[in-house]
Amino acid sequence: MNLRVFLLMMKKCIRFIFLLLLMFAAAGFWGYNYIQKLVNEPVNIKAEQLLTLERGTTGKKLFALLEKENIIADNILFPLLLKLQPQFNNVKAGTYSLEGVKTLGDLLTLLNSGKEAQFALRFTDGETWKQVKKSLENAPHLKHELKDKTDVEVFHQFKEMLPEFEVQNAYKTLDGWIYPDTYNYTPNSTDVALVKRSVERMVKTLEKAWAERDEDLPLNNPYEMLILASIVEKESGISAERGKIASVFVNRLKAKMKLQTDPTVIYGMGESYQGNIRKKDLESPTPYNTYVIDGLPPTPIANPSEDALNAVAHPERTDFLYFVADGSGGHKFSRSLIEHNKAVQEYLLWLRRNKNK
Repeated sequence: MNLRVFLLMMKKCIRFIFLLLLMFAAAGFWGYNYIQKLVNEPVNIKAEQLLTLERGTTGKKLFALLEKENIIADNILFPLLLKLQPQFNNVKAGTYSLEGVKTLGDLLTLLNSGKEAQFALRFTDGETWKQVKKSLENAPHLKHELKDKTDVEVFHQFKEMLPEFEVQNAYKTLDGWIYPDTYNYTPNSTDVALVKRSVERMVKTLEKAWAERDEDLPLNNPYEMLILASIVEKESGISAERGKIASVFVNRLKAKMKLQTDPTVIYGMGESYQGNIRKKDLESPTPYNTYVIDGLPPTPIANPSEDALNAVAHPERTDFLYFVADGSGGHKFSRSLIEHNKAVQEYLLWLRRNKNK
């Protein structure tokens, strides 16, 4: 083969390679642009839609799931997208909220982030276990393992977390042991796990309040502090006066006076309470009627806030023995029964005037 023929063949070969490279480049450019278009393709998301990925979800399984949920249309290049964009190919198991997801890229970014959907449940200051249980039953995407259990059965499920003196109590109730706060949870969490978190916080908070309490409190153990804090919680929602209210109860306990507090009567009435306390209710003996019994009731009557616990741990130094509502949301405090009766009459007069209005 002479040089001229060789050079001609080389020229044709180079031209063929160039054309081949050009075709590959064009195909790559088209593929890249198509993949980018696919990444930015809108997805079909419903309002408040959730998507659950099981463990071991591969690209093929993910594609099938998204098709099944009608989130994306049939697209044979979806697997290619995951190969060419490896940052999208490490999806994590979990349940995701698709709120705010607009494109396939948004969706894949979310599924690779592992940021599962979050829901919130609020336990409010002053609630009873009955109210807490109702909130748990109504919480969305929460596994309900406590729903059909009695209060005693629920108590026994958590009793190992509670101090020994509470476990020995004849009244098996979680009243008082739920720490009021907002709790976040992911879908398919259990109500048991959520309650456990709340009880743990209350136990730690109570232990701290008891350890740092004033030395001369007429309380025998932390549980009595929890009971009294629950009464203070129900008597006033005004943080600034809780220390003064706690002082009234502490002073009465020291003086061996009955506590005579309406919230305990209401708690003891149970379902029979219809919004009013009558004279016969104040005279009817129940374990919680502090107009009849001496000292504290046997259990908390509600879940106290940390603020109420601290008010009991460090009550104001006063000589008040009575208080009554003042008509403005707060209370008027008195040192003697004569002062108190006068304050009661002023409050009743205020009630009559406002009722007429």
